[in-house]
Amino acid sequence: MSAGPGSGSGTGSGSGTGPAGWFEQLEAQLERQLETFLAANPAQEALLQEQEQQERQQRLNRRRLELQGQADQARIGLLALVSEINQWQQRVQRARDAGAGDLASRAEQHLGQLMGQGRDRWQALAELGRSFQAVEAELGQLASQPAKAASAGQAAAAQAKGPSQQEPLDQAWAAFEAQQALEDLRRRQAAR
Repeated sequence: MSAGPGSGSGTGSGSGTGPAGWFEQLEAQLERQLETFLAANPAQEALLQEQEQQERQQRLNRRRLELQGQADQARIGLLALVSEINQWQQRVQRARDAGAGDLASRAEQHLGQLMGQGRDRWQALAELGRSFQAVEAELGQLASQPAKAASAGQAAAAQAKGPSQQEPLDQAWAAFEAQQALEDLRRRQAAR
């Protein structure tokens, strides 16, 4: 496989830096083309910003549901552990009452381990709660922004198109290609 255009390093050793450099150059070129297109088409930039905001809101909603599910599972596990701790406390007491000191000691040791697990699970549940609050706060911020972003996007689009004019097909196609390129860039950056 040849290293792509513009790979002046001439690395034929198979280290993989040639294709990676070519990919970075291609990515940078696409980014420049997109920036140029958006500078020339402010309505598209506003629409892209609105779409980015919607995608962010969807990601946050998915994260919120995921955190809720994890918290529900953590609560169920914690309740089961509390029940187990109560049982072992009763067992320790029964062993002591029966004069089985060695058994009571071993049961107390197990009880201590269970209580340590309980503390760990409680801390994990508290961390989930903090993460959930952070997601809620971000969603609250986004909820206050859509009206502004949507009205800015509509105003820019109306200004760019004029009264009841549809943009020419070649411009619409260029916008579509720019949109696809931006989405590809986002997917690649999210995959890193």
